[in-house]
Amino acid sequence: MELLVSELSVEQEQPVQPRVPLEPEEFARLYEEHSRAIYYLALRFLGDPQKAEDATHDVFLKVYRKFNEFRGESSLRTWLYRITINHCHNLRQSWQNRNLVTTADESVWENTAGPAESPLRVLETKELGERIQKALDGLSAEYRLLLLLVADAELSYDEIAELTKQSADAVRGKLHRARKAFAVLFQQTA
Repeated sequence: MELLVSELSVEQEQPVQPRVPLEPEEFARLYEEHSRAIYYLALRFLGDPQKAEDATHDVFLKVYRKFNEFRGESSLRTWLYRITINHCHNLRQSWQNRNLVTTADESVWENTAGPAESPLRVLETKELGERIQKALDGLSAEYRLLLLLVADAELSYDEIAELTKQSADAVRGKLHRARKAFAVLFQQTA
């Protein structure tokens, strides 16, 4: 069965078996379709734009090398997210991350004003983003991950359960507690 990556959409319900090996053109389409979502997940998880960019490239390098090991038991998107989560977790646990101070350019978090945006609106948006990030940083890694997967990645409870290797009911309960904890931390940053 010949399967093109372009046929693997986010909305696809049925797991598929990929063609082995992954052709360069197919990999390019896969990268184009999913790299932005992977980058934003890594950015939220790592909090550093440069590390997130590096992580995104590392994830896709792993995908290219290991695509023939994708069994199709889950959607391609779920598989990519699992690789990203594992990779980011490993980066956060690494010696460098524990012992080096980041020199990330804070301007990445700033919004550039469009022609119709007022400077006050830009400042309000920037401050809100900083409050959200500060509240997220105050959460446990598990709560932060669950909130990011449901809010940013818009994954279902079942998809999150598969990624985190727990039941959908456990995900629901933990998300409820994570949302409460986030609300408390967000109020404290005011």
